[in-house]
Amino acid sequence: MSESIQTNINSLHNTVLQETEDDSLLEIDQNYYRNISDFIGNLRKQEFDGVENKIKDSMIEMATELASLLINIRLDKISKLDDIDIGNLLDEEKFILDSQEDQQERKEMILSATINGKSKFLESLAQNHKTKKIVVRFLNEVDEIVGADLEKYGPFKTEDIATIPYENAQALIAKNIVTKVRFED
Repeated sequence: MSESIQTNINSLHNTVLQETEDDSLLEIDQNYYRNISDFIGNLRKQEFDGVENKIKDSMIEMATELASLLINIRLDKISKLDDIDIGNLLDEEKFILDSQEDQQERKEMILSATINGKSKFLESLAQNHKTKKIVVRFLNEVDEIVGADLEKYGPFKTEDIATIPYENAQALIAKNIVTKVRFED
């Protein structure tokens, strides 16, 4: 095992410790999560035998746990802080916060439409959501289905990829017939 691996584990561990000991959000390198990802990815690619392989697997597990802990600690701090220094947020954290802002806006939109008697707007919103298309991968064969948008889809074979309405996808996901496709590099 190389010295740099130990240094990276120590560095990650020290960052998590510092983050837990300080009430404010630490300023860390903007590429920190990507560096952790590269570190873990490089570890996974290395091949060892015997004890060295067990050590490598333990290091991967430790790095994974520390990375998860770091993300959760930072997000918890962000949610509790009134005055966040945007400069200390990493891009990945901003991505998460954007989704929370979208959720808040949607909640306010639904509340406003509900208390202002805009039932047609709510009906339209619900219908658009049901028929919004998502990409899924089929885990089993499925005969033709009629979508929430009243269009016909299929038949599908195992491992087929398809774009189907959200409502249908959710029902099939619940039955473990499909899985949502997430686009990752």
